[in-house]
Amino acid sequence: MTSQCLNEYYLTKKQKMKNIHNLFLRLTVCLFSITLLAGCSINKLAIKAVSDALTGSGSSDVFTGDPDPALVGDALPFAIKMYEALLAQNPDHQGLILTTGSLFVMYANAFVQTPAEMLPPSRYNDKINELKRAKDLYLRGADILYSGLDKKYPGFSGAYRAGKIDSYMAKTVKADVPYLYWAAAGVLSAYSLDSFNMDLGVRVPELKAMIERAYALDPDFNSGALDDFFIIFYSSLPESLGGDKSLVDEHFNMAVEKSRGLSASPYVSYAKSVCIPAQDYAGFKEKLEAAIAINPDDDPSIRLMNVLSIKKARYLLDNASSFFITLDSDTPDNGDWPEWDYGDE
Repeated sequence: MTSQCLNEYYLTKKQKMKNIHNLFLRLTVCLFSITLLAGCSINKLAIKAVSDALTGSGSSDVFTGDPDPALVGDALPFAIKMYEALLAQNPDHQGLILTTGSLFVMYANAFVQTPAEMLPPSRYNDKINELKRAKDLYLRGADILYSGLDKKYPGFSGAYRAGKIDSYMAKTVKADVPYLYWAAAGVLSAYSLDSFNMDLGVRVPELKAMIERAYALDPDFNSGALDDFFIIFYSSLPESLGGDKSLVDEHFNMAVEKSRGLSASPYVSYAKSVCIPAQDYAGFKEKLEAAIAINPDDDPSIRLMNVLSIKKARYLLDNASSFFITLDSDTPDNGDWPEWDYGDE
């Protein structure tokens, strides 16, 4: 290589390094400027506008209406962290509080707890770790939702321990129902994964009061979601904590009626919470086959949850011998069960 070529090569390399340096300098300046602007009114207005747009009417349909669970499962962690970042900049935005908190609870249930419960025995340690992760995510979501209720009603989160839960419930209005529902669902789901946790156990009456108040304010919330909640609540808990098996069938029928028979979730909830403990295989099979017969496209607003519920129903049917002692087990001795799959059938 000639001297002239060498000079040109090093000059070109030097220019590229200078360009890279300038690029990093500009990025640093931009990041520093954003930090400085965090307290400025213009930036706050921009953040509020973005927050309003991302939590407005129909925004949740981006997730709940999607037919591809794998796509949603991959996208939700990023979405949750984005909402958290916005919430850090705009901590009083009730839409962000509700969306962020409820997404934590939904993600923990659909994409952490459910697949963990379906891991084969050979992956026991993985199952335990994932269920602990699900519990932590449930509580993170619930804490965010409680913070929203505290902002509306100062002292709300400590009302039960202070013996004032009834007076606080009386203050709540219909607009509070989503907060009450998702907060209660988050804490109760965490307790179901750690039933020896006394700190969570003593809160069950509080959760019952929240859901009962939500039901009184808006019994048709989310097309029977509260009735679906009560199927699990009343059938799973002892009477000393508010359980009441005599009310389960009533709420199951109401959940089916309010969803116009288009939601698979009540059937799966009943099969798991009622039929398995009662060792009623005929009822178990009937309910799960009814869930599988539902067409997710008949109600686009809950398409994703129906796809997930139907997959869960198929999984439960395929592994019925694991839940019913009267059935012959075809499970291999090595415990290599078919694992939960979010992909296409």
